[in-house]
Amino acid sequence: MKTNRGSIRFAGSNSWIFVSVLMLTLGSSPPVSAQVLNGPGPAKMEDAAELGYRAVEHGLKIPADVEMGAPSSVVWTPQNRLLVFNRGPNPFMEFDANGDFIRSWGQGEYLRPHGMRLDPEGNIWVTDVNNHVVRKMNLDGDVLLTIGTPGKAGDPEDGLLNEPTDLAVNSAGEIFLLVGHGRGTPQVLKFDSTGKLMDKWGGPGTGPGQFDTPHSIVVNEAGQVYVADRQNRRIQIFDASGTYIKEWAYKGLPCGLHFTADYQLYMVSGFSGEILKLDKNGKAIGAHGQPGKGLGEFGEAHYMTITPAGDIFVADTVKPALHKFVRM
Repeated sequence: MKTNRGSIRFAGSNSWIFVSVLMLTLGSSPPVSAQVLNGPGPAKMEDAAELGYRAVEHGLKIPADVEMGAPSSVVWTPQNRLLVFNRGPNPFMEFDANGDFIRSWGQGEYLRPHGMRLDPEGNIWVTDVNNHVVRKMNLDGDVLLTIGTPGKAGDPEDGLLNEPTDLAVNSAGEIFLLVGHGRGTPQVLKFDSTGKLMDKWGGPGTGPGQFDTPHSIVVNEAGQVYVADRQNRRIQIFDASGTYIKEWAYKGLPCGLHFTADYQLYMVSGFSGEILKLDKNGKAIGAHGQPGKGLGEFGEAHYMTITPAGDIFVADTVKPALHKFVRM
């Protein structure tokens, strides 16, 4: 396991393969994706005050014989443990609050890990985007529910999924799932707590209630559903029945949404390389980060979590790296 300024050199990243080919072709030496090198200029960054964070080394103690792939998502559990969902041979890697490695699981069961969430009861939910499946697990990693059929894409009315990206579970146990990460119909699927399809809304396009790569979803304290409509550069807000309420536009690509325990909304903005703190009207009131190769600089800010102490962890699938930020 090699490290570089506190970032693990990850296996299993498609961007790493792309860069290797690029290096052979152009004779270039830096192992960095073109998406990092050609990050957005200031015109695509949100105009907001500095969030007040600084990058530090992540401090995770990973055994030499345990390999981590490109981090796709990250959560902080009720047991004060950090769980990293990654695209390597050990999809789930768990660490205690001091960064000590506890265990890994999920070997051989996931094709392309994507989103990971905790429900109000503390269960783990994950999306396996290219495997077209969603799994619910307890904190021991035991699978409690599967939605979709592994390896088979299709229509939700047939019990199938097509490229699920992220999900949210409300206080009633209802599941709001995003599908259509480039293939299939981009839409929100609503299930009951047993995984039975209740409703759906969306479709391709740029109008209200339409999507282009819906990438992240959260539910606020009033039960409203927030969708990061990535390629349309906006967040759309709906009621629990799918009725469109409003939208907020951004310069970058809204990639990952995160509510804190008191429902403060944060967003990471993909290739723009920013962590954004948003007010109740969607305005960025704090920002930190930029694209680049240095410590705490992003290839793609994919999903994030915040610990009770206020530390921020961001999964970066392109660099690839797991970033940590602490308050200044």
